[in-house]
Amino acid sequence: MSEGSIRPPRYAELVQRAISGYHQDNEGEWVAELSCGHGQHVRHRPPFQFREWVVDAGRRDARLGTPLDCPLCDRAELPDGLQLVRTSPRWDQRTMPAGLKRSHRTAVGTWGRIVVHDGNLRFVAQTDPGLDVIVGPGSLQAIPPEVEHNVQPLDRVCFSIDFLSIPKERAGCSDVTVQEAPEQGGETACWAHLLCPECGAVLDGEPHPDGCGATGRR
Repeated sequence: MSEGSIRPPRYAELVQRAISGYHQDNEGEWVAELSCGHGQHVRHRPPFQFREWVVDAGRRDARLGTPLDCPLCDRAELPDGLQLVRTSPRWDQRTMPAGLKRSHRTAVGTWGRIVVHDGNLRFVAQTDPGLDVIVGPGSLQAIPPEVEHNVQPLDRVCFSIDFLSIPKERAGCSDVTVQEAPEQGGETACWAHLLCPECGAVLDGEPHPDGCGATGRR
């Protein structure tokens, strides 16, 4: 595969998210609040759906922190109520960090939102099924937390990335990590200053690949 080429989507397991809390909808049905910010009904409707634990408060609490499949993350659907933490500079096909073209992830609790201002950008994410879409001018593309993804400019492009976090009050469970604002240490591998401009290595302890011209530089 040539330098900077984008990886095609491959089979990946369903995205799973930890249960961080619960609420009831207007009809009294229980909804699991997930660490990604999505909600998912957890109904007990025998003989079709068996979740006896959901009707008992103690058994519900015992499930906090356990994983559920999240089809909304697999479809890269942005949850409601996220907080904007930071917006990247506007990049074009020449100035974008090389690491964005390689497989990488946003941090736990951090959503990305690609905003294409001009041209076209290819976005590939290793969800199930894999996402492989062209994001055009005026379009937005959500990036789920912790999901491997990469992008490729299609000729001329201008884009930026918004980074959004889940409000702390929605985390609910102490086992769920919620991304903090940048000044509190909540950085993500997508942000440019954490990516080597030559080889695309994440600069949080990951070694540079052999042959990178930045190796050994301060």
